Amino acid sequence: MTYIVDITNLVAFKKLFASKSDDWVDKMNHKYTVIILLILATVITTAQAVGDPIFCWVPAEFTNSYEAYTKWYCWIKNTYFVPISDTIPLDVDIRSNEEITYYQWVPMILLFMAFLFKLPNLMWFMLNTHTGFNLRRMTGLADKAMLAKKEERKETINNMAIFMEMWLKSQHYYEHNFVTRTKAKVSNVLCFVCNKRQGKFLTALYFNMKSLYVINVIGQFYLLNGFLGMDYNSLGYSVLEGLTESENWRESPRFPRVTLCDFKIRQMQNILRFTVQCVLPINLFNEKVFIFLWFWYFFIAVLSCYNLFKWFLILVLKKNNYLFIKKYLKLASKVKTEPEKKLCRKFADRYLRDDGCFVLRILATNSSELIVLDLVEELWSNYKERQEYSTTVSQQVQDSYPNVPYIDE
Repeated sequence: MTYIVDITNLVAFKKLFASKSDDWVDKMNHKYTVIILLILATVITTAQAVGDPIFCWVPAEFTNSYEAYTKWYCWIKNTYFVPISDTIPLDVDIRSNEEITYYQWVPMILLFMAFLFKLPNLMWFMLNTHTGFNLRRMTGLADKAMLAKKEERKETINNMAIFMEMWLKSQHYYEHNFVTRTKAKVSNVLCFVCNKRQGKFLTALYFNMKSLYVINVIGQFYLLNGFLGMDYNSLGYSVLEGLTESENWRESPRFPRVTLCDFKIRQMQNILRFTVQCVLPINLFNEKVFIFLWFWYFFIAVLSCYNLFKWFLILVLKKNNYLFIKKYLKLASKVKTEPEKKLCRKFADRYLRDDGCFVLRILATNSSELIVLDLVEELWSNYKERQEYSTTVSQQVQDSYPNVPYIDE
């Protein structure tokens, strides 16, 4: 039983990184950035645990045990940086204000940042099934259909269409009152408001997730400002400016390799104060890590902002749904006449709505355009058949009861 539970947990953990319900920009945030941060945290932890993260130049009278004590005391207590050309301040408070407090905690902060990058995806993973639609399962069926034989492929596409039709039908209003009308108006105006019955739950939730990615990557610049005790926002610009200044590149005030450490030793009733000079080899690596992260975060921030703006336009401009569906129906030669174009608009705006079109977009991103083409064609054929049947029935009703008005839903 223990092995079964362990395997189940492993499969569930694998699903978190093998996400097929978002686009490649999301994966750059919650997958590749997280992997990079985990690798860096592991390497730095190994360097701190296996090697000597600090060396201190101690007085000649110090024995080996004193030297070891000094090294680990200065590693735990924090050191402070004073340029070699400057005089060491006599005021202890000034020295304390210059202490470097981050180098012991770099692996922990990297793990915390990795969690923040993964958090929006975890929220999407847990909340997107609240509409009753398993998007991950649907992308799995799309992959299966893509590799299946002709008959099996046709059957899989048909099952996908049936499942989508049942889900789309369940999302429509079952009652109309003041509350539902108000929620509908609010969700139509604000694209980040989730409304299941209006067909905007998945799209709004996805937009909110993308907003969290943007907030997270920008917020981490300010998080590192506080953690590193420096102006991390300008680190990348300083690096670019200092590429030709080798002296500035070797001696970084942000990540100093040569620091000072104060400590006291009690000998009977006497307290002796020592100031020693220490070398932080780990800071040489920390500097390169955080410089790399600055440029990587900048790249991710640009991608995420662009991607968020693109999806904002998709959600705000209602014509995009119609154009998206029309593209596939034209490829299948299903929309030729003007009445078919009008029916296509109704199919996209009133039947599929935002969530239905969103599901098809995700399938196209994570599976194959050909699968989406077949699925749209199947959904369109079923919808058109129902519309033609409804038109025939309404005509018969009008012919039998000419004085009774017929209301088309």
